[in-house]
Amino acid sequence: EGRPDAAAEELAALKAGVAQAHAAGLEVHAGHGLSFATVAAFAAMPELRELNIGHFLVSESVFMGLGPAIAEMRRLMDDARS
Repeated sequence: EGRPDAAAEELAALKAGVAQAHAAGLEVHAGHGLSFATVAAFAAMPELRELNIGHFLVSESVFMGLGPAIAEMRRLMDDARS
């Protein structure tokens, strides 16, 4: 929403929560709100076991096709994890 400082604070809190849950032995998943614009920040968290992106991909496929939507999401996730 045009508030990068607030977004950075929220992301830091999410990272801390993911790390704490993982350290407690929980399997951590993320979803709801992941998009091309947001997925890299989450894919870069090695503790996250799964990213639930199906709803976004199906919605985006209306505009660009399912294959291209999946390919772009996969590219963004792979780039973030490398």
